[in-house]
Amino acid sequence: MKRYNVAIVGANGAVGEEILRVFEEIDFPFAKIVPLASARSVGQTVTFNDEELPIQELTHTIFEEENIEIALFSAGGSVSAEFAPSAVEAGAVVIDNTSHFRMFEDVPLVVPEVNAEDIKEWKNRGIIANPNCSTIQMVQALKPLDDAYDLQRIDVSTYQATSGAGKTAMEELVEQMQAFFAFKLDDITPSKFPHRIALNAIPQIDSFTDNGYTKEELKMVNETQKIMHKDIEVSATCVRIPTLRGHAETLTLTFDGAVDANEARELLRKAPNIIVLDEPRESIYPMPSLCMDQNETFVGRIRSDIYRENVLHLWVVADNLRVGAATNAVRIAQKWVEMQGE
Repeated sequence: MKRYNVAIVGANGAVGEEILRVFEEIDFPFAKIVPLASARSVGQTVTFNDEELPIQELTHTIFEEENIEIALFSAGGSVSAEFAPSAVEAGAVVIDNTSHFRMFEDVPLVVPEVNAEDIKEWKNRGIIANPNCSTIQMVQALKPLDDAYDLQRIDVSTYQATSGAGKTAMEELVEQMQAFFAFKLDDITPSKFPHRIALNAIPQIDSFTDNGYTKEELKMVNETQKIMHKDIEVSATCVRIPTLRGHAETLTLTFDGAVDANEARELLRKAPNIIVLDEPRESIYPMPSLCMDQNETFVGRIRSDIYRENVLHLWVVADNLRVGAATNAVRIAQKWVEMQGE
């Protein structure tokens, strides 16, 4: 079996660390792993399979020097824009977790459970894009239902954890909660979010556009259409809440014809990497606290609309650092490797 040299760009960031943890859990054909980050991180290490791997500086030449064949980028859009072409030029396939390349026409945007065949388009530019965290878990749940009932419209509200904004955002929540218990919360000045996140809910993720939607909300619109290859109506409201990990979503789905909630529940049970937790009378349903460190998307509160037979309601939860980022990137890498042997 061929083994691959793999680089992880942003290896000491929240998603980079999670990619290493996911790789530890699977049988991936490594030759070696090369952790990369900015010059200020050189001298630090990351842990992989109980070994301390030294972080090397991300440069334009490092990919050729280390003979990198797969490069996973999770260091911000500007870093991907600058360095991903160098990785491709050195012969690597780039799996990019940032938003930079997602809407490029010649770059496949992939959730393997939904559109794995699009990975074959990687040769167009040498890059495969990883979608937005909220989009990934949503389309995983949508795929089996669209296949069965022909989905026409999605209305989604998200409840997104602070880790979606990075390590410093998580730290800000913890610091604000500490200030609350010290009766000093009113003295706190938020820096990562436009308002205090502790004991609050902020109906804004990213900046607003002229149509009143935020960039995060429009990502869900545009990415869903691209992944599903369907001109589907999507309306999103994205909200930041004071949790550390795990994004939650309420979905109202409109189909072409009547949909049966019990049948939909069974379709979801059979779908790959979906776990149905749906016994509401027993208070069993997905929650962020249940999905942490899990590689599956959890679905519950599956119910028909009271008024319209073609409308279904769902509650979807997943670990945003895993399903919404690291796990999906690793699954793309696995599928890419598999396709090289076809």
